[in-house]
Amino acid sequence: MNIPAYTIFYRIRYARLLKTASFRYQASFEELSFEASRGLEQLHVLSLSTGSYIRNGEAVLITGSAGCGKSFLASALGNQACRQGFSVFYFNMQKLLLRLKVSRIEGNTIRFFDKLSKTDLIILDDFGLSSMEKQQQLDFMEIIEDRHARKATIIVSQLPVVNWFDVFSDETLADAIIDRIIHTAHRFELKGESLRKKR
Repeated sequence: MNIPAYTIFYRIRYARLLKTASFRYQASFEELSFEASRGLEQLHVLSLSTGSYIRNGEAVLITGSAGCGKSFLASALGNQACRQGFSVFYFNMQKLLLRLKVSRIEGNTIRFFDKLSKTDLIILDDFGLSSMEKQQQLDFMEIIEDRHARKATIIVSQLPVVNWFDVFSDETLADAIIDRIIHTAHRFELKGESLRKKR
């Protein structure tokens, strides 16, 4: 049976987008669990499956305790974005900060920022597990500023959003960053015991 050329092109592009994204989990919407006890509203999640939040440059904030499925949800959203042809990067926050530091040493910071600003969706996992140095806070501000209302960002954290100010030592920067993130964001606060324990 002959496979249409557009189908082959789609599969190749999808595979390339997945490889570039480097997701923590190979997750999909079909694998998500919508048990009421988890606090994951199915209609809200499915509304994001259209990709409209990406086209509108909106943020998605996913919080909850360790092991409750935050990274899996973020990966499923990212996987869906790749299916729709959007470019995606998935970063552990600590690795992103390290990469920014290396890019400064190597002198290619502007190129890296430019690459991030053009990516349709960036997923930042494990946000707030450690405090940031002043330069890292400035770099993070630049990333958020470049993406605000233009490109979509998913932030995953064990910290409740109300505690995100504590991540930044500079209150002015904290206000500017948080203001750009939270007000129009889609928010998910996952609950329940660790899914890892259940497995």
